[in-house]
Amino acid sequence: MMNRRDFLRTLPVAAAAVGAGMPAGAASAGGFRLRYVLSSALYGYAPLGEILPEVAKAGCEAIDIWCKVHGDQREQVEQMGEQAFDALLRKHGGRLGVSTRYPLGPMRLQDEMAWVKKHGGSVVVCGSTGPVDPEGEAAKAAVKKFLEDMKPHVERAGELGVKIAVENHSRQLLYHPDSLRYFAEFNRAPQLGVAFAPHHLHRWADQIPGLLRDLGATNLPFMYFQEHSEGMMAKTSKEVEMQQMPGHGGALDYRPVVKALREIGFGGYVEIFMHPTPRGIPILPSTAEITAAVNKSRAYVERCLAETAG
Repeated sequence: MMNRRDFLRTLPVAAAAVGAGMPAGAASAGGFRLRYVLSSALYGYAPLGEILPEVAKAGCEAIDIWCKVHGDQREQVEQMGEQAFDALLRKHGGRLGVSTRYPLGPMRLQDEMAWVKKHGGSVVVCGSTGPVDPEGEAAKAAVKKFLEDMKPHVERAGELGVKIAVENHSRQLLYHPDSLRYFAEFNRAPQLGVAFAPHHLHRWADQIPGLLRDLGATNLPFMYFQEHSEGMMAKTSKEVEMQQMPGHGGALDYRPVVKALREIGFGGYVEIFMHPTPRGIPILPSTAEITAAVNKSRAYVERCLAETAG
């Protein structure tokens, strides 16, 4: 008997790409590409009207709207009203892709999913519930319970045509690689997946490509391009803090990472990201500098893609 994890690895690449939103045939024809989304939180509490023009400049196809404390752009939308938000998107040629809503958790997303759908988005990112960092059989039982508890929320996501992406965050259910592998084995809902965060897997960095293959494209609607740094949780030099972003001097080699993404026909969003300390401030002094840092990371990632294309 083939388990779900092995079955997902055997899916045709083109089918996985189409199911995840890539153009039909793009991956199978050798035209694999990454779909970048720009995090509003990189710019701190900057006005949304200042951030939206940066989406295209950063080589991204959509915006990820964050809420407090990391950013306040979701609150800005509430203050300006939905019509004004839509008008702002049109003005700057922007598109909503993702809403990151950790304060809501995975089981209070019904209104947010409807909001995302209304404005043309497709993914809601959140954290998980359940025991802290379970391993082994405890992880297996906890993941099964979580998937059962999520059924009504997954059903609503299916009705709306959006996806719930649950981060493998530290001190939460999906932190340990065991939990991620059990998620891959037992999840039956294409509307539910993992917001894959390499920075929370730094203890198991060598397992990251294998975990991506285990999960498969169906279970990966979203991925952070971020790695662990001392600057994530403590005040350090800006140089050390910036090492969270690809190509800024960190230790994570993205070549095996993007190679695995190519192999599974990944078609979800990728987000070049980092956490400043304290939260809520822009990662660099000016909007232009932040976008330039994103582009430096994106250029590094694209080089890694080119080097692993054979």
